[in-house]
Amino acid sequence: MKSNLSQTSKRILCIGIFFQLITISISTAQTKVDKIDKVMQLYSSYNQFNGSVLVAEKGKVVYKKGFGLANMEWDIKNKPDTKHRLGSITKQFTAMLILQLVEQGKLKLDVPITTYLPNYTKATGDKITIHHLLTHTSGIPNYTSFAGFFQNTSRNPYTPEEFVNVFKDSTLQFVPGQKFAYSNSGYFLLGYIIEKVSGKTYEQMLQENIFTPLKMNNTGYDHHHTILKNRAGAYQKNGNSYLNAGFLDMSIPYAAGSMYSTVEDLYLWDQALYTDKLISKKSKELMYTPFKANYGYGWSIRYQKIGKSNDSIKVIGHGGGINGFNTLISRYPSDQNFVILLNNTGRTNLGEMTTAITNILNNLPYEEPKKSLAFSLLDIIKKNGITSGLAEFKKLKKSAIHKIDQREMNSAGYQLLRSGKVKEAIEIFKLNVDAFPKSGNVYDSLGEAYMTDGNNELAIENYKKSVEIDPKNSSGAAILKKLQSK
Repeated sequence: MKSNLSQTSKRILCIGIFFQLITISISTAQTKVDKIDKVMQLYSSYNQFNGSVLVAEKGKVVYKKGFGLANMEWDIKNKPDTKHRLGSITKQFTAMLILQLVEQGKLKLDVPITTYLPNYTKATGDKITIHHLLTHTSGIPNYTSFAGFFQNTSRNPYTPEEFVNVFKDSTLQFVPGQKFAYSNSGYFLLGYIIEKVSGKTYEQMLQENIFTPLKMNNTGYDHHHTILKNRAGAYQKNGNSYLNAGFLDMSIPYAAGSMYSTVEDLYLWDQALYTDKLISKKSKELMYTPFKANYGYGWSIRYQKIGKSNDSIKVIGHGGGINGFNTLISRYPSDQNFVILLNNTGRTNLGEMTTAITNILNNLPYEEPKKSLAFSLLDIIKKNGITSGLAEFKKLKKSAIHKIDQREMNSAGYQLLRSGKVKEAIEIFKLNVDAFPKSGNVYDSLGEAYMTDGNNELAIENYKKSVEIDPKNSSGAAILKKLQSK
């Protein structure tokens, strides 16, 4: 009798321990989710994130949510199924189509692109391979850096052939394969090659070979004229307020950045990449092989530090930026963690957010978001003037919940400069120089403000400093030469 009671007690004890472990496991998972939610809520309340987010741990979705507004005119909220333009995240899908064609024997990676585009300029096309295009080592200049691109070119529709003609006669920046230089032109060209080889449009190829097989029903090639349910509007920050982003004809980004999607569909994409459904294991290994600047085929491959130690974890990812949108996809193959952030208010620090989320998933310390000192300062100057602003700056600089960011300070200064508040802009740029004295860009901005104010002596002094720090600042050097000749 005693023996039976003993066995029963043991069973009860084991069951109790089992349920305790389950409770602890659930509690831990909830703690991670709560921490992620707190971080993203803060980023949203500080006007640093307005969009959709999804986080997967060990392949399972643990968090997905929308923040802020998809449409600011009608107060329509962002949700996990809100469709955002992806920008350069598109490139990994272009690379996938290329590798599928390679597996089908329709393309080779190491032959000249003139093999597939006989009308392309032979002087350069005979030297460039598809591998060069995929890895940004072709030397073809990036068309978004061409003079007048954003003011004129980007607003007009082009066929793929018409737009290839815009850059195909450009002088190469370097011998193909010699260096890395990010080039949207190269990925545009890949889309054109896909069309020539397949006999179908790039859009059709995406739909038939990726979206339909993976049931990515909320993903596609974006068109301005299409009525698209749940489409996010495109906005850009103006201090702590917003403006509608400038128009961009979607024939321009094409295979370099034309797609839209949702965080939920991109999770399907992430999960498919752990299978051989789209391409073979061998082809995926090639896609994830880091070449120059740790860039593979449509993906950046790097090691991200986690916590405050020297430990790091492999991350396969890519960012995107297109009028009014900022995006970041991050895959962690060692544990199948996944973070996707889609923001529809232009540029913001999605890398910082991803790092915090990654640390939380790994049970490591993380930094909480901080308010923008620059935009808080800008609000004070607009309301109470520069004297009050500078006095408040000293207090805010010591605040634990504020941070000073070079880009944001620069943006605040230019907002004042463009609104005619030149003296105020000079003071902001001076603060930026004090905070970031090793940056050539801050001196360039201060030089421009002094030039606008008619103080050529101080303009020359600052442009000189800018060019000394950054010899590649060709526009600053040209302005300096012009000022010195007066």
